Amino acid sequence: MPTTIPIKELTRLAKAAALEAGQAIMEVYQSEDFGVERKGDASPLTKADKAAHLAILKYLEPSGLPVLSEEGKDIPYEKRKDWDYFWMVDPLDGTKEFIKKNGEFTVNIALIHKRQPIMGVVYAPVLDWLYWGNREDGAWKQETGGQPLSLEKQDGREVSTIVASRSHLSAETQAFIGQYPGVQIVSMGSSLKFMLVAEGKAQLYPRFAPTMEWDTAAAQAVLEAAGGQVLKYPEDEPMDYNREDMLNGWFVAKGG
Repeated sequence: MPTTIPIKELTRLAKAAALEAGQAIMEVYQSEDFGVERKGDASPLTKADKAAHLAILKYLEPSGLPVLSEEGKDIPYEKRKDWDYFWMVDPLDGTKEFIKKNGEFTVNIALIHKRQPIMGVVYAPVLDWLYWGNREDGAWKQETGGQPLSLEKQDGREVSTIVASRSHLSAETQAFIGQYPGVQIVSMGSSLKFMLVAEGKAQLYPRFAPTMEWDTAAAQAVLEAAGGQVLKYPEDEPMDYNREDMLNGWFVAKGG
C-alpha cells in the first residue's frame, strides 16, 4: 500500500465512477423491469445495483486499492483489517427510494485511510446533484453540470432544522428532537440526509436506527470536508470504519 496518496486524482476518479454508475442506474430507472430480488436480509436488490457496481469497479480497480462494496462485501475481516487505504462503495444507496421512483437515491464512493473516510463522492442521478469532498480541497456541490459551489463551514449556527424520517420517528428520535423546541423537521432519502447538513440546510441528523458502513462513509467524508462531524451516540466519539462488524451504531451528524 502507498504511504501517501494522490487524493485530488483519486477524487476525480471517484467522481467519474459515480457519474457512470449514475448513467447505468438511470437506464434501469427508465425501463419497465427493475429486476427486483430479495437479499438474505430481505432488503431489495435490483438490476441497477448490479450495473452500478460493475461501472464503479471499472474505474476503481485500476487504482490498485482494494474495493469494499455492498454488492461485493463478503471479504473476511482477517483479509481487510490491515488495509491502509481502500475504497468503500454503495453502488445504489436507497434502493427502496429507487423502487418508489421518488429520485432520492445516491451513488456513494468513499476513500478510507486508517479507519477514517478522507474523501467522499455522493451522486444523486435523478436530481443530477454531485457532491464531493476531501481534506485538502473542502466540500463541493455541482448541479446538472453547472459551476461547482463550495459548501462553506456554518460556524456557530443555531439548530433550526433537523433531518429525520417523518414515517419512522422512534421514541428515541422524538426525545432527541424534543431538546430543540420549535425546530423544523425535514426528510430526504439515502445519504442526501447528510448532504442537507453539509449544505447548511439542516444542522443535525440523528440516526437511531441501523445503517451499514457503506451507507455513511462517503457522506461523512463530504460532511467533514464541509466542517461537520459524524459522532457515535451517546458516546460522542468519531465514527470509525473497517470494523469487524460493519453494522453502524446510533450516530448524530452535525454541521460545521
